[in-house]
Amino acid sequence: MHFDQRTQRALAEAGLSTDEIAAVSDTVVEATERDADRLEDFFADLDTAYSDMDQAHSASEFPEHAVDYLDLFTHADDIRGYLRFDTWGVPVEGGRVLSEDVAELSLGSTVDGRVRFAASREALE
Repeated sequence: MHFDQRTQRALAEAGLSTDEIAAVSDTVVEATERDADRLEDFFADLDTAYSDMDQAHSASEFPEHAVDYLDLFTHADDIRGYLRFDTWGVPVEGGRVLSEDVAELSLGSTVDGRVRFAASREALE
């Protein structure tokens, strides 16, 4: 089940049955899987992405990245994986599609922050 014991107890005290809690947990897991699929689809269509990532070696407000792939997996409500650019990559620790043109990923070590990505610089302005 997705919920920890404390959350399960609170939901039970709020009046949900064990079956109802399990159903809600399943809904959360399914939503997480859909979000991961949407993110992978978003990046699969991008050869080049622009971001609001702060990079020491870029003078551009919205640096350009050659996207190789985004590979994600889910566990309960966690989305994790790896975003690979042409010359480097970074762990992914969450994310969401914000619009048809913009997605946001929580990137792990080396970046440690939320970064928005888009197919055009204009979409980030």
